[in-house]
Amino acid sequence: MSIIQYLEDEQNNNLPLSSNLFSKLQEDILTGKLEDGEKLTEIKICNQYGVSRTPVREALRQLEANGLIMTIPNRGAFVKALTEQDIHDIYVLRSQGEVTAVRWAIERITEKEMSELDETFAFMEFYTMKNDIPKMLNINIAFHQIIYHATHNRMMLQQLSAYQLYLRHCNPSNYYAPNYLRDVLAEHRDIYDAFGAGDPEAGAAAMKRHMENSAKRKFK
Repeated sequence: MSIIQYLEDEQNNNLPLSSNLFSKLQEDILTGKLEDGEKLTEIKICNQYGVSRTPVREALRQLEANGLIMTIPNRGAFVKALTEQDIHDIYVLRSQGEVTAVRWAIERITEKEMSELDETFAFMEFYTMKNDIPKMLNINIAFHQIIYHATHNRMMLQQLSAYQLYLRHCNPSNYYAPNYLRDVLAEHRDIYDAFGAGDPEAGAAAMKRHMENSAKRKFK
C-alpha cells in the first residue's frame, strides 16, 4: 500500500456504510466518547450517527466480535472499554508480532512493496525535516502497514493492524520530546536499512529496539 493510498483510505470515504459506521463506533469507544458500560441501542445509534438500522446491526455484530461491546440477554448491548492492563497487554503482543513481521517481510517483500517502502521512508525524512508531527504519525502507521502486507500472511496483517489501531486511539500521546521526530526517524532508518541489506535478523533487532523505545515514550 502506497503512502498516498493509505492516507486516502484513512478518510474512509469509499467504505461500505456498515464498515464506516463500525469504524466510527470503534473510534468513539476507544477514545472514550462512548463510555464504559454505556448502553447502545439501534435507535440511539441511528439517531446519533444518521444511519438506518441495517448497518447498525452489522456494526454491533463486528463490535461484539472485537470485544468492544458486551451483549447481555434481555438487557441489550453495553460498551466494554479497554482497561489500562488491556492496553499494556496489547502493546506487548504488538511488539512481539512486529519483530516476527519484519523478519517475514524482509524474506518475502516484493519489488513493488519495496518501492512503496522506499517512497514512505523518503516521506518520513521529508516531514521530519519539516518537523510536521501529525503528518509523521500517519506516515509512521503507513510504514508499518507496508511491513504487515509484505509478510503475505493474512492473520498477521489483520491482528497487527487491529493492535496498531487500538493503541493509536485509546492511548494517544500528548507530549513529544524535542528530538522525538529525529529519534523515530533514526529507528525507522535502521529497520529500512535491514530491508535494503536483506537481513531479517538485523531487521528484527532494529524493530525490537524501536518497540522498546516506543513503549518508553508511550508509557513514561
